[in-house]
Parts: sequence; C-alpha cells; structure tokens
Amino acid sequence: MTPAIPVIDVEAAEAGDRAQLDAVRTAIEEFGAVQVVNHVVPQDLVADLNARMARLLGLPRAEKAKLASPHPYRGWRQWPDDFGRLELERFMVAQFAHANLWPEDDPGLRDAAARYIEASARLADRMLRLYAVAQGVPADSFGLGTLPHLRLTVNDYPTWTYPETAADEDKLLLLEHADDSAVTVLAQQGDYEGLQVQGPGGAWIPVPIIPGALQVFSGQLLARWTGGRLRPGRHRVVAGGTVTRRSAACGSGITSRTGWRATWPSTAGRSRSPRGATAGRTWPSWPITLPASRGPVSRAERAGRFASAQRTR
Repeated sequence: MTPAIPVIDVEAAEAGDRAQLDAVRTAIEEFGAVQVVNHVVPQDLVADLNARMARLLGLPRAEKAKLASPHPYRGWRQWPDDFGRLELERFMVAQFAHANLWPEDDPGLRDAAARYIEASARLADRMLRLYAVAQGVPADSFGLGTLPHLRLTVNDYPTWTYPETAADEDKLLLLEHADDSAVTVLAQQGDYEGLQVQGPGGAWIPVPIIPGALQVFSGQLLARWTGGRLRPGRHRVVAGGTVTRRSAACGSGITSRTGWRATWPSTAGRSRSPRGATAGRTWPSWPITLPASRGPVSRAERAGRFASAQRTR
C-alpha cells in the first residue's frame, strides 16, 4: 500500500493533540513534506496573489520580458524544452542586495506578494515549533532568527497532453529536487495531482489538491542542521490536467546569526529509530552574519549556495 502524505490540523497540533504531533513526526522523518489545514493563512490572500500572477504570466511575452532580470532569483523567466515547448514559467521575488522587478500596470502585486510572504513566514515559524515539539526538544529550537531570508517563487506549468500509457518520468515539467531553504510553504492550484513527493521507499506519491490546504516542505538546511534526522522533501511536477497549474512557494532560510542547538532525547524504547539519529546528539550552531558588513561566508551559506546552483543548472 502506497503511503500518503500526512495532513495536519495546525491548530490541533499546537493545542497538543498527540495524534497530530505523531503525524508531524512521521511527515518530517519519512517524507520531508506535509499538507496543513487550519493554518490561518487567509484564503482571500492566496486567491488575490494567484489572480494577479495569472494576469501577469498571461501577458504577451514581450511585456513579460521587460521584467526579466540577470539575477537568477528575481523577476520573470521561462524554460522551453528541446522542441521549443514551454515547460515552466516563473516569477520571483526575494530579499537583500538585488532589486525586485514589478509590473507598472499592477501596483497592488507588490503588496499582495509582501503580505503572502509575511503570512508564509509566520506559518513557517509555527511549523518549525511543531517540528521541535514532535521531536521532544524545546519549541524554540528551530528559530529562524531576527532576519530570516524569504524568497517567493511562482511557477506556471502549461497543459500538455500525453498518451495514457506515458510514464510520469516522460512528463516531467519540474525535475526532482529538494529546496535549499529551511522550510518552504507552498500553495498549489490546478485540476490534477501534478505535485509528487518521494516517499520513504523511493516511490513518487501524488499530493492531493485539498481546498484551503497548504504544503510545507523541509529543505536541505533543515536536514543539514539536524544531522539528517529530518528528511528534506524531494519533489517534482508532472504534466496533466486541462488548465494551467500554478504554485506559489515561499522559502524561509536564515541570514542572521542564529544558534540552532538542541540535544536529542534518548531513543531507547522507541519502536522506530529516527532517521540518522544518535542518542544525545547535539546539533551544531552555524554562524551566518548579514548584512551590514558581508564578512566570511559560513559553511551553511556555502551549502545553500551550492544547492541553489545545482537547482539552476
């Protein structure tokens, strides 16, 4: 039987519901991904951003090209396949150093994006607290710090038709990867289960579209900082459906100096050993200092840059 991605009621888990916390633990140790409901991210905010991005990405190519940026994490870009068919179209917004690009004919997009990023960051912080509680360590063990790095990526996937016998590997619009963030909050829109997560046995599991639900992926930084105990969520997108599929993903990382330190409780007596766990293990503290004087680059930041580079090749 194929395992399912856990669906978590955030408010119930925060209230201490043991079944919900156990589901959180399963999600972060075995999948690196979870669907969440009762998350308090306003649905009208998600709908507003989605409508504005649909309008922007539906503009003629010449208009969208005005928002192209030489920076890989800013503005508009698209990827055709070897035959010139559009595989993916993207608009990105991020913090620090490089300017974002905004359409002149929709001044409200900037505010909508900012509000969605802020709401996603609050949810990311709540989820990290739940992850800590589910692991039996202090709730503030996974703080993002006073200056988290936040990056919004909106992807549009076109409608492609394939023979019913075509394998998912032949229909990939976004190749498998794990994000370089600590966690990523995602809102998906579409009429088919195009998003897939790799399960503990290596199989690819479709993520059902649940009205009002958001998806939360653990990133490579979270896995690195927990010594591999918390699994990064590997995911991909396959083609299908009759309408354009869209996702709005907000990745949360760390830029300020934050000491992530906690000691794993003993695993003796557990029916299932956590992934990569060692009794009494202490997570290292990775110093990351920004942005006034850009001093030496830490190991964690180098790791994040490397992961980012791999994703854009």
